[in-house]
Amino acid sequence: MSVQLKLKTLDAETICSVVGGKMKKFGGALGSEKIVSLTTSSSEAEEGSIFCAIKGARVNGADFIPDAVERGAVCVLTSEIPNSVSESGAAFCAVIVDDVIKAIGTLAGWYKGFSDAIFVAITGSVGKTTTKELIASVASIKYKTHKTRGNYNNELGLPLTLLELEPDDKVAVVELGMSARGEISYMSNLVKPDIAIVTNIGTAHLATLGTRENICKAKLEIRDGLKENGVLLINADEPLLIENASELDCNISLMSIYNRKGDYRALNIRTGSEGLTFDMIYDNKAVTNIEIPLLGKHNVYNALAAYAVGAMLGISDELIRRGLSSFVGAEMRQSIYDIGGGITVIDDCYNASPESMRAALDVLSSIAQRKNLRPIALIGDMLELGEYSRLMHDQLGQYAAQCRIAKLFCYGMMSDVVAEAAIKKGIRAENVFVCLDTRDPQTMANMILDTAKPGDILLVKASRAIHAELVIDCLKRKLAKMKTPKK
Repeated sequence: MSVQLKLKTLDAETICSVVGGKMKKFGGALGSEKIVSLTTSSSEAEEGSIFCAIKGARVNGADFIPDAVERGAVCVLTSEIPNSVSESGAAFCAVIVDDVIKAIGTLAGWYKGFSDAIFVAITGSVGKTTTKELIASVASIKYKTHKTRGNYNNELGLPLTLLELEPDDKVAVVELGMSARGEISYMSNLVKPDIAIVTNIGTAHLATLGTRENICKAKLEIRDGLKENGVLLINADEPLLIENASELDCNISLMSIYNRKGDYRALNIRTGSEGLTFDMIYDNKAVTNIEIPLLGKHNVYNALAAYAVGAMLGISDELIRRGLSSFVGAEMRQSIYDIGGGITVIDDCYNASPESMRAALDVLSSIAQRKNLRPIALIGDMLELGEYSRLMHDQLGQYAAQCRIAKLFCYGMMSDVVAEAAIKKGIRAENVFVCLDTRDPQTMANMILDTAKPGDILLVKASRAIHAELVIDCLKRKLAKMKTPKK
């Protein structure tokens, strides 16, 4: 990934001082040459860039320093310098550090300090990206808004997001992901948010954290970098959050659907053909008929967070409504479209957890019932569940049966567990299909096409590493060929 550095002019000497590195100069470089961009890919290096040579499990970025310098990089951030580079005679500076990723984080945290933007940081087991996009949609109605690109929400992606800040950004909305304790604390201290949000506590990351209680504590690390007068916004319908957040020394606001103590409380939730409508009570007033182009009650929490942030930013109710109603979802997140052959797809391939799987099945059932379509589902493996994986996949199969899924396509190494549970709970065996090998999306696509028919609505959802979107690609190609007349 490459970012343009527009917030402040940088040079190698400054970067070296900020990250506490050691400077080496080659070929007559001065160290004062202007740096206009930062990249972690040598192929994207350009005149005036700094190349960050990250050492991975398979590839050592330092091996690509010659290529980056040849393309115009005036500086490299690295933990080592290959002999071939020093012998080449090329003019560039090297800032040598022990850990390149940590150095990028240090640089980003310092660089962010030159921005006047209000920072909103979001974490949670489910709904982070949708909440981020909803908040950005609301904030951008009134302010120039910067946001996390895609899923750049980890210890490298977040610093790159901060380094993309521009001088006229007034609001920055960033997403914080994690896989272990301490990661959100680290990122929160880089961001130093004015508003911090925890959407919910789920079961993702049980493999590394062991219990939901530990997941909750890890998510609440977002408080660690919160500014002194900042606000922590949490889901009041999650008892773990209420219990743990009450021990934190900060300003707390609550959002809720079921808990009457919520500062931002949704009620009268209605499902329409294109999305949800709900009413809300906040600040001792009622706001009625708020519309979002999303389905599933879980998305009301995401909208409440966006509304709360809009109110905290001083945006009027009318403009917040406009921002919510004009929301456009991120790719591979509950996109609904026709793929041909009279088959509708709910493309929700971005990621999956037990909570989001159940929510997606609820959406499938709701749409199918309302539009008189037959509900069918491709359910792929959910990852990072550790010792709970078999149990969670068993429960998922049972839930699919409860939702009266007509045809169930199970995809991945845990597909036999899902299939067996669904059959035991009532789906007839001839309506359940299993493909263990996710390296063969065409086989899964063929299973679907052999049984699907016009008037079906197909949910496709799995953890990101399963690449269930490839099955959709195979479906599209085969349906297109079937539609094309033979010459």
